Amino acid sequence: MKKYSFLLPALLLIMLNGYSQDTTQHIIPNRKNSIAQQKKPYVVLISADGFRYDFARRYHAENLIRLGGKGVSAASMIPSYPSVTFPNHYAIVSGLYPSHSGLVNNTFYDRARNDRYAMGNKEKVADGTWYGGAPLWVLAEQQKMLSASFYWVASEAEIQGIKPTYYYVYNEKIDINNRIATVVNWLKLPPAERPHLITFYLPQVDHAAHLYGPESPETEHEVHFVDSAVNELQKAVKTTGLDVNFIFVSDHGMAKVDNQNPIGIPAAIDTSKFVISGDGILVELYAKNKQDIQGTYNALKTEADGYDVYLKTNVPAHLHYGTTDDWHNRIGDILLVPRFPQIFKLWSNGKKINPGWHGYDPSVVKEMQASFYAWGPAFKKRLIVPAFKNVSVFNLISEILGIKHNGKIDGTDELARKILVRKIHKHKR
Repeated sequence: MKKYSFLLPALLLIMLNGYSQDTTQHIIPNRKNSIAQQKKPYVVLISADGFRYDFARRYHAENLIRLGGKGVSAASMIPSYPSVTFPNHYAIVSGLYPSHSGLVNNTFYDRARNDRYAMGNKEKVADGTWYGGAPLWVLAEQQKMLSASFYWVASEAEIQGIKPTYYYVYNEKIDINNRIATVVNWLKLPPAERPHLITFYLPQVDHAAHLYGPESPETEHEVHFVDSAVNELQKAVKTTGLDVNFIFVSDHGMAKVDNQNPIGIPAAIDTSKFVISGDGILVELYAKNKQDIQGTYNALKTEADGYDVYLKTNVPAHLHYGTTDDWHNRIGDILLVPRFPQIFKLWSNGKKINPGWHGYDPSVVKEMQASFYAWGPAFKKRLIVPAFKNVSVFNLISEILGIKHNGKIDGTDELARKILVRKIHKHKR
C-alpha cells in the first residue's frame, strides 16, 4: 500500500509520551472458544478517529464508498455527548451513554475518589474500576468466545476482571502492514484459539484534522491513508478463507473553530472554590462547598458571552448529561458550553489552539457526526440507512455474534433489524 505520514499534534504527542510505548502483543493464557462459540460468525470492528460523516465522499475514499455501497452505509452516525474520543469509543462497545458508563469525558473529576481520570494518564486508563457497564469483549469472554484488540478505549484495562484474550497497549510505533498481518494471524489460529471479535483503531485522521483543520490537504491525505488501510485489511482477511463481517465507524466528526478568539476563564469563577475540569468545548465546575453553586451560576449567566451556562439540574435532556443521567456522580455542578464555533482556553500556557475541534452537541453541529459502513455475510446489500445513535452498534454486534447481555443499556435493536439479513433474537442472560 502507499506510504502515508502520521501527523501528531502537540496534545497527542504529550499523551503518547505518557505511555510506555509497549509494542508487544499480550495474550491471556488458558482461554479457549467453546465448541458452540467456534461456530459463531466473525466481526472486525474498525474505528477511524475523527472520520466525519462526509469525509469519504468529500475526499473520494473510493474503497470505503465501494465496500459500503456493496453492504450498508448510514447517512451518519450520531455520537453521544460530549462528542469526544474516549466516551464515544466506549459508548460504541458498551451500549451506554457516557453519563451512564461513567466515562463522561476525556478528562474528568470523580468526587468520591477525589481523583481525576485523564486519557493521557496510563495508570488511570488501565484501571478498570473507572469503567461502568460491560464492553463487548468482556461479555464475549464471559461466554467463552475469544476476542482481540489492536487498540480500543479500555481494552487494556481489566473490567470485571477481564481483558481481551489478545491485546496491545496503545502505541503508534507499529506500522500498518504489521498491524494487518497480526489480524490475519489471529484469524488463522486454530478454531479453539481464534478470536471472533476483533477491534482495530486508526488515529491518523483525527491527528491531522485537529492540527490543520478538517478541510485541509493534510486531512485529505490521512483520509486516503485510512481508506487504503481498510482496503488492504479486508483483502488480507480474505486470504484466510473465512467469511468475516466488517464494521467501520468513527467516534465523532470535526469542525473548524474560531481559534483566534478563544474564551478565557470567566471572572465569575472563584478558582479556590471549585475543582475545574475540561477546556475547549466543555468546562465543568465541581463545587467544594455546595453553597457556592447557585451564586456562581447566577453570576456566570449574567457574564456569559459566547457560551451557555447550565446547572447539572437543567442540562438539556437530549444530551443525557444532567442529574438524572449522572449514574456515577462525575458530571460537574456547573457546565460551561461554548457556542460553535467558539472555544474555551482557560489557561495561558503559551500554546496555540488547533483549528480543528470536536465535542459539541451533534444535534446542533452536524460536523460532529460520525461515519458508519458495514459489509459481510450478516449484512443486507446496497442499503443506505438514516442517521442513528452510536450506542446501538453494541446491539448490532451482540446480535451478529449471539452475545447475551442482561445489564441496562441505551442502545436499541432497531439498527440490527434494519440492516441484518436474518431476523434478530433477544440475547438476554
